[in-house]
Amino acid sequence: MQPSKAEALAPAASQSAATGETFSADALTLDAAFETQRIAEAIRGQVLRRLRRRGVVVGLSGGIDSSVTAALCVKALGAERVLAVLMPERDSDEESLRLGQAMATTLGIAAAMEDIDPLLQAAGCYRRRDEFIRRLVPEFGAGWGCKVVISNSLEGKGYNITSLVVQSPDGEMRKMRMPIDVYHGVVAATNMKQRTRKQIEYYHADRLNYAVAGTPNRLEYDQGFFVKNGDGAADLKPIAHLYKTQVYQLAEHLGVPDEIRRRPPTTDTWSLAQSQEEFYFSLPYHPMDLCLCGLNKGVAAAEVARAAGLTPEQVERVWADIAAKRRATTYLHEKALLVDDPLASFRVQGGA
Repeated sequence: MQPSKAEALAPAASQSAATGETFSADALTLDAAFETQRIAEAIRGQVLRRLRRRGVVVGLSGGIDSSVTAALCVKALGAERVLAVLMPERDSDEESLRLGQAMATTLGIAAAMEDIDPLLQAAGCYRRRDEFIRRLVPEFGAGWGCKVVISNSLEGKGYNITSLVVQSPDGEMRKMRMPIDVYHGVVAATNMKQRTRKQIEYYHADRLNYAVAGTPNRLEYDQGFFVKNGDGAADLKPIAHLYKTQVYQLAEHLGVPDEIRRRPPTTDTWSLAQSQEEFYFSLPYHPMDLCLCGLNKGVAAAEVARAAGLTPEQVERVWADIAAKRRATTYLHEKALLVDDPLASFRVQGGA
C-alpha cells in the first residue's frame, strides 16, 4: 500500500501513540506564567548583553502579536526602555491606531506617531499598485477598495488560486483571477508598506540605541507570512516559537485588553477588510495551529483531525499546503549569500 500524503509529510511515528497520550487541543496549552518569565529573561540577555542595546522598539499595530511582544519587552526591560511606534496609512483600519494607542497606554510606554502615507505616496506605492489593478479593472481609482484572496486548500484543488477583489464606490463587488504578473506587481507595490514601517522602526532604534523587536508568531514564521526586509526584519523575535493559540494565552496572562484579544487577526494592508485565512492560511488560527503542531510532532492525521474538528483528508490537504508554503518561502529565511565568508578568520579566532 502506498503511504498517504500525511504519512509522507510526517513519517515519524505518532508521538501520542508512543506515549499513550491522545493528541488534543491541550497540546497547545502552556504555563503562561513560566513562559512569560522565560521569554523575559531571554529578552534581557539578548538586548542588554548580546546586542548591547539600551531598550526595544516595537511597531504596535493594535493586533495580538505586537501587543504581546510589547508587553513581554516591558516585563523584561521596564516601560521606560520600550518605545511603541504607531504607523498608520490610508488603507489602515482606524481601529488599528486606536487599539495600538490603547495598548501603549495600558503598558505605560512612550509612543511615537508616524503617518507613513506621505512616504508611501512619494515612493509610488499606491500608484504602482493601482496601475497593475487597472490591467484587470480599467476604471479602478479613487473611491475604490481592493484586497487579494486565495482559494482555500480544503477545497481539494491541490493548489492555491489567487484572486483580486475590488469594490466600486457604489458598493459593487467583483472577484477575478489574477495573472501572475499582475499578482507580483500588486504584491511588490504593497510590500512597500511593511518595508517603510521597518525603516521607521530602525530610525527610532538607531537614535535611541535600541533594538527592534519583531512580532511574528510560529505559524507566520514557519509559513513565511512576512515580507523580507519588511516585517520579517528584526534584531530579536520573542514569540516566533509560540503557536498563535499560545500567544493568546500569554495575552490573557499579561493583561492585554479584551478588545485586542477579541479582534479577528487581519493583515491590515488592504483598503477592504481581510482576514489572514483569506489572504494566506487554510484555516482560522486555532485549527491551523493544531495541524502544524501535529505535523511537527509526527501525530497521525486521524488524531489531528479529531482535535481540530476536521476530517483526516482535510488534515492531509492542510499538511500539503504547509509543505508547499515551506518550500515556496525558503528564500525569505535566507541570509545574504556570500562567495566566501569575509569574517571566517575572525570567528575562528573567537571574535564571534
